[in-house]
Parts: sequence; structure tokens; C-alpha cells
Amino acid sequence: MGNRVFNFAAGPSQLPLEVLQKAGNEITDYHGTGMSVMEMSHRSTMFQQIFLDTKNRLRSLMQVPDNYEILFLQGGGSTQFSMVPLNLISRTGKADYAITGHFSEVAAKEAKKYGEVSIACSTADSDHDHIPSQSELNIDQGASYFHYCANNTIYGTEWSYTPDTGSVPVVCDMSSDFASRRVDVSRYGIIYAGAQKNLGPAGVTIVIIRKDLAGTELPKTPLMLNYQTLIDKDSMYNTPPCWCIYMVGLVLEWIENAGGIETMEQRRKEKSEILYRVLDDSRLFHCHARPGSRSAMNVTFRTGDADLDAEFVEEAAQQGLVNLKGHRLVKGMRASIYNAMPLEGVERLADFITQFDKEH
Repeated sequence: MGNRVFNFAAGPSQLPLEVLQKAGNEITDYHGTGMSVMEMSHRSTMFQQIFLDTKNRLRSLMQVPDNYEILFLQGGGSTQFSMVPLNLISRTGKADYAITGHFSEVAAKEAKKYGEVSIACSTADSDHDHIPSQSELNIDQGASYFHYCANNTIYGTEWSYTPDTGSVPVVCDMSSDFASRRVDVSRYGIIYAGAQKNLGPAGVTIVIIRKDLAGTELPKTPLMLNYQTLIDKDSMYNTPPCWCIYMVGLVLEWIENAGGIETMEQRRKEKSEILYRVLDDSRLFHCHARPGSRSAMNVTFRTGDADLDAEFVEEAAQQGLVNLKGHRLVKGMRASIYNAMPLEGVERLADFITQFDKEH
């Protein structure tokens, strides 16, 4: 459509065109109300219905059990780095963290403000190029919870399994692969995710929490960082990010119409395999992540020559393949291929990689 590009940004990222078009058609007059969703009171009957529909769609698509609450919060995944320990660490005063990338490292550092943190595993020595196996996890059964980040956007690695932690509740930062694959929610205590990668625009964070984990917050927990407060008020103690929740609802509807989470999982497999195949066949490019730990969401690769990498990014942009520059910690290139990235965009990128490889 027009001048639309294939946007490989790590987030905020590409949204489904159908969703953008529907939001555009409704932006000044939502369903005959004469106003935009951006103008509605969050207490109004119309927005309450939008909120309920979005919540129910998410519960259905992710098969969220009844003993879990779904919250739509603000502050991004980074606020959860504080919120999780403030609410959960009081049971034993201890928590375990798996360090497999930048954000899990930041989360562990934040948690140390509120209790004793043990590192259950770390891949820092290998520049976070792989995911540890279950046997490599050192989990303390006296920990209040175990925290890990499912997909590492910067380094391009992804956990292919849910860690077995015994009786210790599992907390997962699922920001960059949430709703891209089927997960057994009942195996988690908390799942949280910023929406700006797979589910909507920046501004809303989804938290799925087992209800019995709320209500044991540290006394110094701020009002708006208290899970129990937000559960009691159904995410509406204060004004929630109304427009963003509406947009998440549209994306969830798009996923439903496409065939659900199983279709997203099939597509992510197909798209990532195309890119990894062409990169592995290349003599010029190499991937950062080891086989077996590679992310199906963020494909990180480089030539080893900074000038050549910059040339690749520039020439790709001229062909409508934008935001391929890698994170400053890893450099090189990064192709983020979230749910809304169509197969055509991945095929175009694969062709360009092959062409660039031949020319250099």
C-alpha cells in the first residue's frame, strides 16, 4: 500500500496493515459515538466493552486459566523489573534470576534493591550467544520466584523450553515473543510483556498473574506498583492507556481471524527458517546466536566489517527494508520478524542478503 516499507525494528514495530486501516477508519467516530476512543472516558459503557472484549480475546487466545488475572498496565516491561520483586520477594526474601541478555541483567540488578538475588545461570562469558540447558540451571528451592527473559531481542536468542523450577514460581519477561507461540500459562506465576512488538503500539504492558501471588507485597510498595490494588480495580485504579488497549484488541482480532496462536507459531517458524537458511549458506554473513538457541523473533547477524554492515543497512533501506541496524551492544544487523511482518518482507530480505553476499 503506497509507500509502506517492511519495518524490521525491534519495537515499536510493524503492525498489521488491516489493523491500522480499521483504526484509521474509526479514529474520529467509533461505532457511531461521534468521538474517538482516545476521547472516551475509561468509565464509559462503550470503553468498558472495548476493555472487556480485549481481555476476553486474550484469555481465549492464550488459554489463560480462571485463577489468573489479566492486567493492562503502563510503564513498559522495565517497570515490571521493580514490580515483580516488590510484590513477590517478601515470601523468603530471596529470588533467582537467569541472565541471558541485557534486560534480564537489568531486571536482576533492580531486584537486588529489595532482597537477596542469586544468579541461577549466566551466559555473559559467551556474549549471550546461547540459552542454557535445564541441567545448567542452579535453582534455589528457597527462592520466592525464578525470573527469566524468554526472548532476547538484542542478542537474538530464545528459550525453547519452560524451565522446571519445582515449587518455585516462574516469572517470565515475554515481551518479544508473547502471542507468537503456544505456552502453557499454568506453568508460570507471572508472564509480562510490553505490547509494542507483537500486540500493539507502545504504551501498554500486559501482565498475566496467578491470583494467589498477589497480596504479599513489601510494605514500601508504591500504590500503583501493587498487583493486588490493580487486580481489585481491574487495571483501572487510574486512567489506563485506553487507545493502546483498543489497538491490542484489534491485533488480537487479527490473530483470531488469521487462525489463532497456532498460525502465528507456524508463520514464525517459516519466516525464521528462511532467514537462517540463507545466512548459514552465506560466506559473508554469520549469526550471533548458536544453532539451537536462535530466536524466531530477532535474527542477529553481521559481516565482521563495520563499514560493510553499514553499507548493507543503507542499501537495504533504499529497497524498503528498514530498521535493520543491530543494537549497539552487538552491532551488525538485526531483523525483527514479529507477528505482523509478512512472509513477503522476509523473502525480500532473504533475496537482498543473497544479492549482497554475491556482490561482496
